[in-house]
Formats: sequence, C-alpha cells, structure tokens
Amino acid sequence: MKAIWNGKILAESKNTISLEGNKYFPKDSINNEFFDESNHHTTCPWKGEASYYSINAEGKQNENAAWYYPNPKYAAKEIKDFVAFWKGVEIVED
Repeated sequence: MKAIWNGKILAESKNTISLEGNKYFPKDSINNEFFDESNHHTTCPWKGEASYYSINAEGKQNENAAWYYPNPKYAAKEIKDFVAFWKGVEIVED
C-alpha cells in the first residue's frame, strides 16, 4: 500500500491495518520529510486521543491530513505507532 499526496509518496508498506474504512501505516514507513507535528487533537470514545500531522509537499500544505494514536485505549492497541490519512491523500495498492 502507498499513501500519495501532491505527487509524493508519503508512506509505503505491506503491513497496513484496516480499521473503520481507513488504512493505518506503520509509523516507520512514513516519509518524515513531508510531515510536521500539529497541535490539533481529537478524541474517539473507543480509540482515545488522536494526534495529527500536517503534510507539506511540493510547496503545498495539507493541514491535519494524517493522524495517529500515541497512547490508544486497550481496544485499539493494534494501531499504536500507526498513521492514517484523509483530506485528499490517496491510498493505492502496489
């Protein structure tokens, strides 16, 4: 699987997790040069608090377009250290 935005491969892995219609990529599979930590957070009742990244590629910014759960609740422990995408990030199979 690949996560692509603005012509750049943001993440690539064969070890993604599918959850609630999203593909979660291992954190070590993301291309760090495109990611900036965001101060944005949301809370899911069963997963816990999500943190966000903004994506910068080819001079464009996609604010809060990736999220992860640094300390997920027990029910979502499998997605710890995994990153998911939205806001126009395309997920494609290899």
